[in-house]
Amino acid sequence: MSRSEKVGFKGNKSFLPSKTCLVCGKEMTWRKSWAKNWDEVKYCSDACRSKKSGSKT
Repeated sequence: MSRSEKVGFKGNKSFLPSKTCLVCGKEMTWRKSWAKNWDEVKYCSDACRSKKSGSKT
């Protein structure tokens, strides 16, 4: 079985959870640095975090 034929090979980002940024609506994919607080992640960047009062609904 070649590397491309493996369904869940390491690095396949299609199997990672994702969320939508509350400000800009951009899709965010899980990152290792967010592993401990993934449930609290709401913004895709520091810029969106600073604009949180003008969030898109």
